[in-house]
Amino acid sequence: MRFLRTLAFTLALAVAPALAQTNTNPITREAVRDAEKLFGLDFSEPKIDMMLPGLKDQLDNYEAMRRFPLSNSIPPALQFNPLPVGFKFETQRNKFRASPPPKIKLPANLEELAFLSVGELAALIKSRQITSEKLTRFYLDRLKKFGPKLECVVTLTEDLALAQARRADKEIAAGKYRGPLHGIPYGAKDLFAVKGIPTTWGAPPYTNQIFDFDATVIKRLEAAGAVLVAKTSLGELAMDNTWFGGVTRNPWNLKQSSSGSSAGSAAGTAAGLFAFGLGSETYGSIISPCDRCGVTGLRPTYGRVSRVGAMALSWSMDKVGTICRTVEDCALVFNAIYGPDGMDQTLYDAPFNYDAKLNVKKLRVGFLKADFDAEQGERKTNDVAALEKIRVLGIELVPIELPKYPLGNISFLLSTEGATAFDELTRSGQEDWLRQQSAGSWPNSFRKKRFVPAVEYLRAQRIRYLLIQDTAKVFERVDVIVAPSQAGSSVLLGNLTGHPSVVVPDGFFKAGTPTSICFIGKLFGEAELLAVAKKYQDATEHHRKHPPLLE
Repeated sequence: MRFLRTLAFTLALAVAPALAQTNTNPITREAVRDAEKLFGLDFSEPKIDMMLPGLKDQLDNYEAMRRFPLSNSIPPALQFNPLPVGFKFETQRNKFRASPPPKIKLPANLEELAFLSVGELAALIKSRQITSEKLTRFYLDRLKKFGPKLECVVTLTEDLALAQARRADKEIAAGKYRGPLHGIPYGAKDLFAVKGIPTTWGAPPYTNQIFDFDATVIKRLEAAGAVLVAKTSLGELAMDNTWFGGVTRNPWNLKQSSSGSSAGSAAGTAAGLFAFGLGSETYGSIISPCDRCGVTGLRPTYGRVSRVGAMALSWSMDKVGTICRTVEDCALVFNAIYGPDGMDQTLYDAPFNYDAKLNVKKLRVGFLKADFDAEQGERKTNDVAALEKIRVLGIELVPIELPKYPLGNISFLLSTEGATAFDELTRSGQEDWLRQQSAGSWPNSFRKKRFVPAVEYLRAQRIRYLLIQDTAKVFERVDVIVAPSQAGSSVLLGNLTGHPSVVVPDGFFKAGTPTSICFIGKLFGEAELLAVAKKYQDATEHHRKHPPLLE
């Protein structure tokens, strides 16, 4: 746990002097009356008078706690449990069964390498038609050429990448092939710690932040032989697409942003700047940029992938996922990063029995009819075509509805936890350094959430408990749900309940930018979820089209 002790004193000690001031403002009956208006309360004067001494004691406790250093890496002792009552894990562990390696030859035009899948690149490397170093240099050149145009790269990790690539080549030449990620270049959202390389969280206060350890997912990808070529942009503290270096662009239309917050990983994958990207989602941060940039993304079940070494925003909602060109690429990367690491206590040891040849016709697949019916315009046209394609594949779609809950009313759970994760930032005044300063941006949100009562936070969590139970009842009827990626409540609901989702390109607007459709799975049901999404994707060509980058 050395890294926890180290982090506990890095950022916190820098602001501790500013936080150690003792409050001298008296707590009066009038102050309580004013505070009541913020919370919708109305206590009688005798009750307020009885509270006053205790409120002063509470404030003293708060001030004492604030003098105790806490870094972003320290989680709360309370843990979110996404499992409904009676949930049972699959116990059988089967061999991971990807599609057979493709028979492929090195393209005469090497520019075609940019958009090959992980599986195709792996076949070229394993057959030694290309070395990892040559492929890595190819992607580094593209990153240098197009990265500034897309504003999608925070740090180019060239020295590390070339060292990892050369090591991969030596191992492969010696017959020590680690698997399909061996020698494959990738980009990682810049909220994952990489030893000795800046991890900026996209925000000015952290531009010089360097950790002396690797995040678990970085370690696992290194163990799989993958090559890290870039730390990719994210919106400040994982909000939207604006970071201290600019606004990340959509490679399909450079006048349009990439959406966020996994902005750089999505834009870079779509533009062929690396083979795949690491992202994270708390509420739409994989789904939204994948939709905008026309790539495939997997948001796994909460509790599937370690968050050790990843910036914390919402301990009960953060999830680490993959951004790739194909569904099967997502499966290959997920297979390398999932599972317990002995440090993240929210993880579950559940199998991932992916089989590319699974007969998906035997699965029960539902669709959110009301959400699709409510869509309009070109998105609806593309989504209707996607549903028809799924039916043509022999999959019966059963209309279903998700449980009706006040999701918007309890979504403050995310920003309240975020305000806690960045409390020192707010109270030090350094939230003023962030570029995004609108009413809906983090600085204002963090300040507002200082006024959320613990009672209301826990009430919302109790409503969330009921939401989990009722959502589980829906999945008693189906194995996978098809949903619009940008309509309805499924994205927020799935992030609150912890369910996995895959977003897949399903067409284009007339203006040339992509659209997508979502598949939602059972808790820990990534194997079936990916199999259904792959079946659809294999029957289309949308993911094979590439953005016309402007010279």
